[in-house]
Amino acid sequence: MLSESSQESRFLVKVVKKQRPINLDLQTMQFPVTAIASILHRVSGIIIFVVIGILLWVLGLSLSSAEGFFQVSIVMESFIIKLIFWVILTIIAYHTVGGIRHILMDFGYLDKTLAMGKTTANIVFLLTVVLSILAGIFVC
Repeated sequence: MLSESSQESRFLVKVVKKQRPINLDLQTMQFPVTAIASILHRVSGIIIFVVIGILLWVLGLSLSSAEGFFQVSIVMESFIIKLIFWVILTIIAYHTVGGIRHILMDFGYLDKTLAMGKTTANIVFLLTVVLSILAGIFVC
């Protein structure tokens, strides 16, 4: 006969197994907007970390001499470079707005409920679109 503790653990294992998702294929799962916002915030942070070095190098080149400034200005006239710069500005805008959202939630200015999370995630996406359009106007 099984002891009482082993019967309880057997019961707990069965309960846990029933609660686990059956399909773990990430391409077929639908993530909530809050998860998408969180994942994109982390990815944008990593991208910014890498891009900051490149941007600082370009800034240093443009400030080094008149010839360096001329070289950077010629490169910046390219459509591809303008597009890349616009994408970088959009990523920075998203990360900034998402970071402000996280700070407001951490300091208690926004409720930590699912409804507030969904609302603020959608607001972050909307503000990012507006800032992205403004960045596109600035880059052109």
